[in-house]
Amino acid sequence: MTPPDSAPDSTPRRLADRYVEATADLNPIVGTALGIRPHDAGLPDYSPEGIAATDDLARSTLAALDTLPDSSDVLEQRCARLLRNRLNSSLALSEAGESLRAVNNTFTPVHAVRQIFLLMPSATDEDWAVIARRLANIPRAYAGYRAALEEGAGRGLYAAPRQVDALAGQLDQWLGDGVTGSWFASFVAPGPDAQRADLDAAARVAAEAVATTRDFFRGAYRRDAEGTPDAVGAERYARHAKQWTGSQLDLDEAYSWAWVEFARIDTEMQAEAERILPGSTPAEAMRWLDTEAEAVEGEEAIRQRLQLMMDEAIAALDGTHFDLAEPIRTVEAMIAPPGSAAAPYYTRPSLDFARPGRTWLPTLGRTRFPLWDLVSTWYHEGVPGHHLQLAQWVHVAPQLSRYQTSIGSTSADTEGWALYAERLMDELGYLTGEGHRMGYLDAQQIRAVRVIIDIGMHLELEIPKDQPFHPGERWTHELGREFFGANCGRDPAFADSELVRYLGIPGQAISYKLGERAWLAGRAAAQQAHGADFDLKRWHMAALSMGSLGLDDLTAELAAL
Repeated sequence: MTPPDSAPDSTPRRLADRYVEATADLNPIVGTALGIRPHDAGLPDYSPEGIAATDDLARSTLAALDTLPDSSDVLEQRCARLLRNRLNSSLALSEAGESLRAVNNTFTPVHAVRQIFLLMPSATDEDWAVIARRLANIPRAYAGYRAALEEGAGRGLYAAPRQVDALAGQLDQWLGDGVTGSWFASFVAPGPDAQRADLDAAARVAAEAVATTRDFFRGAYRRDAEGTPDAVGAERYARHAKQWTGSQLDLDEAYSWAWVEFARIDTEMQAEAERILPGSTPAEAMRWLDTEAEAVEGEEAIRQRLQLMMDEAIAALDGTHFDLAEPIRTVEAMIAPPGSAAAPYYTRPSLDFARPGRTWLPTLGRTRFPLWDLVSTWYHEGVPGHHLQLAQWVHVAPQLSRYQTSIGSTSADTEGWALYAERLMDELGYLTGEGHRMGYLDAQQIRAVRVIIDIGMHLELEIPKDQPFHPGERWTHELGREFFGANCGRDPAFADSELVRYLGIPGQAISYKLGERAWLAGRAAAQQAHGADFDLKRWHMAALSMGSLGLDDLTAELAAL
């Protein structure tokens, strides 16, 4: 791969943006997601050769960065630190072979490929022609992914059977009742008559590639993966956690802190349960809310309700706690496609805002949706959570860099903000509906539990002897599932999907609560520094306009605003 231009007059931000362009050359999904290459029908090369090309680009970019003179410009310093942190972290993972055993229920090449079709333009015949061409490229992309996994198998690097089974089960759902009834067939059904033959043929080819990949997982790969442990161990976990948080964490400190946070939230939940249903435990109160509190019937009805909630939040918060540019005021609520993981998620707007930010609700076959546990979640996914931060990043990208505001983002920063946003709405008095504050506390508790069991299961730590839950025993998947189920108001399908996710994506689950801790610490320090002159709206907008930061920098940068 030709390295980005490292001419003497380059700066870290220019270099970072050249890296984005070069990444889009290697990974056309990036170009589509950013909206910079709308008619590119290509898909990434997920083979060992494609992985090597991506690594070479990272190494050449780091080498170019090392040649640049130190800058006194704060924006350049931030970008340089972020670029170096992100690229070194990704290289450490790749060099350890993690790309050769990347099997989980959320972040894999098969998920990335399907997701990109939901972000592609589909307004014109030419748009649909691009979709048909990209669908026809799926077999090659999936073959490259399988080749990488075969390379990993040759080195003795396998994913755990639990991950293999989960992904194969998702692919089954994508196929529906066979190739003709696949998700791809339903996706192209609204396409124009002029493209009908090409679209239907490409959908069949895509579905056949899914079936081949599913069979790959259920064949020799699954057989040979038998015995691969769920836990990744301390060394692998630390590498993954650094990628998700941007920091070399003190995992013992994080594990101990999470138990304290768990106890604090549990006390609040018990008090909230008493208000909802006197004499009940939190679990009993949440079960009561599931059946007795307000609920919405039907997928389209809940989509409209979530859309209304975000529209109302924008109207209420703009000018009071945020100053929102016009493009940021548009966000769309969507229903996630079948075969998604259980957790809701958000997709960012394109860089030109032609495609708005979108929230996605996986329905998992449900038709009834209690609101008590969705309200806080949509403050997290939509407004003032992910949408306000990530859409603001798009708005300020010309002043920062595309890298800092897109592919350079750190989960601890973005998920930490979104969890902070839930807390902010509680502080501002928005959680007034029946059970809404219990839903918020449940969401907070889930994130504290994540830190405990994600670190605990992967490092096989001992449960503290002063805890009533299996004191002194070492964490396993079974204990993690029991603990999560006992401290989560969601249904069993959600809990099962989440546990698979934690085990398959080490370190991601802890980024939420540890990120929120950094955001809160930064706000508290800024408040102390400014005293009576502290302006929360001004601080919010300054904080949301910095672009991505890792945990090593986040609190200090927020405190200085």
